[in-house]
Amino acid sequence: MNISEATIDFVCKHANDDVRKLALSAKRTEKLDLSFALDQIAGRQKARTKLPSWYALAALGEGVDEAHFLVFPPHISMEQCSSEQTARYKKRILDRLLPSILDHPWSRNTHFIDITGGFGVDFSYLAQGFAEATYVERQEHLCEIARHNFPLLGLPKANVICKELDSPLQLPSLGAALQETIVFIDPARRDTNGNRTYAIGDCIPNILDFIGELLNRTAVVMVKLSPMLDWHQTVEDINRASGSGNAVREVHIVSTQNECKELLLVLSERYESELEVHCVNDDDVFVFTPGEANSSISESRSTEKLFVPNASVMKAGCFPEIEARFGIRQIGKNSHLFIGGEDIVGFPGRVFNILCVTTMNKKELKSALAGIDKANITTRNFPLSPEQLRKRLKIKDGGDIYLFATTTDEEEHIIYVTGK
Repeated sequence: MNISEATIDFVCKHANDDVRKLALSAKRTEKLDLSFALDQIAGRQKARTKLPSWYALAALGEGVDEAHFLVFPPHISMEQCSSEQTARYKKRILDRLLPSILDHPWSRNTHFIDITGGFGVDFSYLAQGFAEATYVERQEHLCEIARHNFPLLGLPKANVICKELDSPLQLPSLGAALQETIVFIDPARRDTNGNRTYAIGDCIPNILDFIGELLNRTAVVMVKLSPMLDWHQTVEDINRASGSGNAVREVHIVSTQNECKELLLVLSERYESELEVHCVNDDDVFVFTPGEANSSISESRSTEKLFVPNASVMKAGCFPEIEARFGIRQIGKNSHLFIGGEDIVGFPGRVFNILCVTTMNKKELKSALAGIDKANITTRNFPLSPEQLRKRLKIKDGGDIYLFATTTDEEEHIIYVTGK
């Protein structure tokens, strides 16, 4: 990439400095590529938490040369790339599925293709172990970074193709039926004018245009989409476009630290199974088959505990399945809070001990909140926001008490006073 020694030295010297201040104060010299250096410093600082293994690999010190200098892209690509945590999760999906789909050890004669390479984080994890791996990206500067980085990341033989594709079927390697090919697609969620899009048909490339033919030529297609999408509608759209009616085999709603990050779909015509939905929040995983819930939900004899599902379960909307699986019941159909009387191992979310329950009646509130001067407040299907309710109750933020305000099916506004 022709990175000067002066630029590497500058990055080493200022690796932990404030990038905005550096941009104003740094002394320009002929051999220093300041814009590139600032991207490297900002990228390393972002990678410390987003890509910790890459950050460790990019450790700087005396004598670091260009060949061992891991390169980071400009800010927008660092913001948009997958985290190490979500990339590793995708790799675990393939490691689990491929042995059952392929008739031979999947590392032999199997080709992995990422047609929307980006910065290459997902590719760097997913491509490990394949006999052949191809990265396709339309932006030349990202391809240049990929060519430089992949040998450092353990992928010295990765094929890097700089090409804008309307369809992966344009790739020569997919010109014939290659049943041992795995394809990963992360469609760009911005249109040609740079405006953000969410509908699957508005992304680039539009996978609905070619998904049926692609499935005929591959073993597995994994698609990464915006978590804003309705997964039910997305599955329906892809199944309809594929022509098979059941192309989507798994849906993965992936959250980290209770923030929904990605919607992943696994497509294949190589194995028969019912659709599974995986609600993932860090190490917490809840798997269900849509429609598995039955109407015979057992009533708890006490209501001592409040169960609050995580972000992936909330996105999946699998509340009847949660009731059926764990024998707990919703407070109200729109509250998405559950109550039960026993500890539950494996509940996908947080569990609180209910200390008392109160209506919004002034006397009841005064009694329920006696001695409580601060609390954490959450509102679900409630006429006041947490800030408005905090002001009404005159309670500070924080502490060990958690208030959950919601509305019952009888339209009664209530507050659960709880502790972890």
